Amino acid sequence: MPRIVERDGRHALIVDGAPFLILGVQAHNSSAWPAIMPRVWPAVEALHANTLEIPIYWEQFEPEPGDFDTSSVDMLVQQAREHGVRLVLLWFGTWKNGSSHYMPLWMKLNPGLYPRMIGADGRRVDSPSPHCAAALAADIRAFSALLAHLRAVDSVHTVILVQVENETGTWGSVRDFSPEAQKLFDGPVPAKLLTALGASTQSGATWSAVFGPNADEYFHAWSVASYVGAVAAAGKAQDPLPLYVNTALRDPITPGPASTYESGGPTDNVIPIWKAAAPAIDLLAPDIYLRGDERYRRVLELYSRPDNALFVPETRGDADAARYFFMALGHGSIGWSPFGLDFSASTPGAFMIPRVTEATLAPVALNYRLVGPIMREVARLNFEGRLQAVSEPEGVHSQRLDFGRWQAIITYNAPPFTRGRDGIGNPKPVGGALVGELREGEFLVTGEECKVDFKPSDPTSTLQRDFLRVEEGSYSGGVFKPLRIWNGDETDWGLNFASEPRVLRVLLGTY
Repeated sequence: MPRIVERDGRHALIVDGAPFLILGVQAHNSSAWPAIMPRVWPAVEALHANTLEIPIYWEQFEPEPGDFDTSSVDMLVQQAREHGVRLVLLWFGTWKNGSSHYMPLWMKLNPGLYPRMIGADGRRVDSPSPHCAAALAADIRAFSALLAHLRAVDSVHTVILVQVENETGTWGSVRDFSPEAQKLFDGPVPAKLLTALGASTQSGATWSAVFGPNADEYFHAWSVASYVGAVAAAGKAQDPLPLYVNTALRDPITPGPASTYESGGPTDNVIPIWKAAAPAIDLLAPDIYLRGDERYRRVLELYSRPDNALFVPETRGDADAARYFFMALGHGSIGWSPFGLDFSASTPGAFMIPRVTEATLAPVALNYRLVGPIMREVARLNFEGRLQAVSEPEGVHSQRLDFGRWQAIITYNAPPFTRGRDGIGNPKPVGGALVGELREGEFLVTGEECKVDFKPSDPTSTLQRDFLRVEEGSYSGGVFKPLRIWNGDETDWGLNFASEPRVLRVLLGTY
């Protein structure tokens, strides 16, 4: 059974008994139909992805109450096996981007039983109420049926993760102001939450009394998380696959008020509330569409926690963002997956998604061609805390990675026959590097559009590094298989990586 494990604050996704790194791609929202899948698989193959993230639509899965159509699930599992790819299934249930548009038609036609939220002005909000017991019962029934079916048809675990709902929360209202919700808001904060947060407040205190100006947002986060947590727990009782919830982010540096982002979802400020309300959820995952190194890095820092494995299930897949794959690895991510990189888009170029061609796939494909053959080793080294990875920063052309006795020096667009000097940077920041310590003085090294060199860490030492042996090769069955030895011009001035995948095993010495 796939599972998330933690050791010393680091995490791994265990698949087939060993750490696994998701080299993913998420299909467009309406791609999981038999007639459309032939436009998806060619992109998966061109990307060299090992995992496809793809939706299961509640409206298709349960066309009539209690009548479950599993044909889409069966198709996806069968085709994934044929293509040698794992699946992450995305349950588009009660929530999809804050709305309830994927509920079955029989629910949409009965808004009295399955109501939307009410805003502070008394008007309906295009977001499902997390206080609707009937909707919760229906979602529990459907999600349980989905997981039970997976248990029956997927004993080899083609499906390795399941996303519960999609970008839960609400746009346009900080919370539900319906009479049912207001009664709960005016009542006491659940003791379970007070205990989890270590709040020094006596039992019976109201949300406003405990949380002041944050009360509305925290109440909504607790309400949504409790609903999703109940769905997740019911599903996991059928098949204990790892489950996660993704989030539409708030700005991690200058977040602004809750009215400016999707209130109620697992944004960084309410992660502890989600953890307390939904223990059946294994991890909370950021969908990162933000631009700029600082914001991207800050999101990775916020969601990489001892109690939360880092996973990037959605991100930009354009050439400018491909390098963030290395940044995510450097923060211990168990996977990275750009959105919309298939050939099925109904509106090419919309919502920051490039018009998908072989050329637009190339930057991400290079990442996956590079890391795919060593995926297991990268995942293992990351879990053991012996891997560091970086992407080329904006305006910074040299980086140093500390490995105790050794420092790895990464430079971008450095003059070819120089050593120990800064680069001048690539015309656009596209580079990245990955260095893993196999044992003392021996490293696994690879990268793109950069140079990697080493030096002793001791600043008082007069010793110089010596490349005792540099082997280019790859792994097979956990064993490194050399193809050739680098020497001479290839090592005298550092190890240069361009846009052709190269993986090196490097043994260092001094003189």
